[in-house]
Amino acid sequence: MNRNQIQERLERNRISFTPELPERLEIYLALLKEWNARMDLTAVMDDEELADRHLMDSLCVLRTELIPRGASFIDVGTGAGFPGMPLAMAREDLSIVLMDAQQKRLNFLEAVREATGIRNIQLLHARAEEAARQQNYRERFDLATARAVAPLNILSEYLLPFVKKGGTCLCWKGPSVSEELEAGKKACRILGGQTEEPISYRIADRNWDHRLLVIRKIAKTPSLYPRKAGTPKAKPLGVG
Repeated sequence: MNRNQIQERLERNRISFTPELPERLEIYLALLKEWNARMDLTAVMDDEELADRHLMDSLCVLRTELIPRGASFIDVGTGAGFPGMPLAMAREDLSIVLMDAQQKRLNFLEAVREATGIRNIQLLHARAEEAARQQNYRERFDLATARAVAPLNILSEYLLPFVKKGGTCLCWKGPSVSEELEAGKKACRILGGQTEEPISYRIADRNWDHRLLVIRKIAKTPSLYPRKAGTPKAKPLGVG
């Protein structure tokens, strides 16, 4: 998909953009397809679906006022860089950490950074449970984001320890989020968070039911959390 087609998709999705953004996203998609041939970054192969499912889906949050000017945020389990990398390209006022437990994914993101000239990101090789206990990262961010990482009661333990009191977690979800809410709300309360009603949003020309779940950080996360690596998934909060 070329930059003119990407620009058209941005316009149809009512996403504001700088003149540089379509070219940067074109380079990103080209590298994604090239690297995907030798490592597992995405199961989506069609150009238009790649653009919509990954780029437009990541950027549709810019239609809201959920990401303030100059915010710092960490994208947990960033994988191939969604949503953090497109947001870094679109909003150079942001300071973004892209974190993943697999170094090979970060190698890909480094290639994207070099090819596009993006300088407002930091790459972090770590597990969420370990990084959130480090002084440099614990409760230091205005925002924490995640897309297709884990159910809400597990995800909240990954995200909330990174966020300052008064900050926000943004979770990209599908319609199944309604099934996660009861346990997720309980987990969030334990961790100092409060969930809001999921926000439905649409990608132009797609019949996808996508939701953006907002968690507000209303109190400090107790020092017990996050628990050691693997425990949030093995023994999720909010159950029983």
